[in-house]
Amino acid sequence: MSGKVVAVVQARMASTRLPGKVLAEIAGEPMLARVVDRARMAKTISQMVVATTDDDEDDLIAQLCEDRGYAVYRGSQMDVLDRVYQAAGARHAEVVVRLTGDCPLIDAGLIDQVVTAYHLAEPPVDFAANRFPYDKTYPVGTDTEVCSFAALERAWREADQPHEREHVMPYLYEGAGRFRTLLVRNEQDLSHYRWTVDAPEDLEFVRQIYGHFGGRNDFTWTEVIELLEQEPELAAVNSQVEHKTQLDLDSGWGQ
Repeated sequence: MSGKVVAVVQARMASTRLPGKVLAEIAGEPMLARVVDRARMAKTISQMVVATTDDDEDDLIAQLCEDRGYAVYRGSQMDVLDRVYQAAGARHAEVVVRLTGDCPLIDAGLIDQVVTAYHLAEPPVDFAANRFPYDKTYPVGTDTEVCSFAALERAWREADQPHEREHVMPYLYEGAGRFRTLLVRNEQDLSHYRWTVDAPEDLEFVRQIYGHFGGRNDFTWTEVIELLEQEPELAAVNSQVEHKTQLDLDSGWGQ
């Protein structure tokens, strides 16, 4: 394997359904810290940077990063593709791993699996992920997207649709023949599980998961699956929350 791998964790305080969620407390720690500390256990990641906005309300995120020693980049609130591109470029990334600050059950082993698949793909690929909107087998909230910096830079130059700018990666996997892509699939379809945090019910769910594991960060996604199989009532806590699609846009677009 070669190339400097930089993980970019996008995070901001604004949220339509749960404002301030990225700093919500989970077993005594802010959610963003849970995400970063779990992801940084991945062996394939060279550096990590939190990409937040230059909006005043995101000063709290920047302060958390300073307090915890996390690298941080501040940029556009609406053009998230630009923010991720600039954050990765500032760290001289050759390979970019995109993560989000509202997925506190992100898994280091799964990150390693997707990054390794990207590196070992033959023929080589520009983009690899474990979930596509149209083809997914892993739980919502374990999303790991990996691409070359060159591919991200091309998307940054060429993408002109609002959902491509806000959701960062659609330009890389939409449009046949534009890029070479790879989907990492799980043997069993577990895509019905919802582990991201968009609503109060989601936050309650992840708090219960962390509570079960005593507030540790080192439990794996497969251990969570085992827990949910033993206690299916846990998954029911947020099972009715409607998941956003890649076409759902922040209300700031066009304003």
